[in-house]
Amino acid sequence: MDEGARLDGAAAHVTALHERGAFCSASCACGWRGAARRARDRARADARAHQDAHQDAHRGPAPHTPAPPPGGPAGAL
Repeated sequence: MDEGARLDGAAAHVTALHERGAFCSASCACGWRGAARRARDRARADARAHQDAHQDAHRGPAPHTPAPPPGGPAGAL
């Protein structure tokens, strides 16, 4: 069994930045690897987006919010 399979939940999604020459990329303990970027901020944003996506997945679906009535401002055409 590989290391990513042994980890579960949010603990499996620990990210790090790696620099190689002029490029920077993010990677995760789960095995995910982001695109090589010239800007460190973009690589950090990739890592945050990856963590947020998996944090939301572990949290479960959002509670249902009812739709506004059809005659209200949201229903008017």
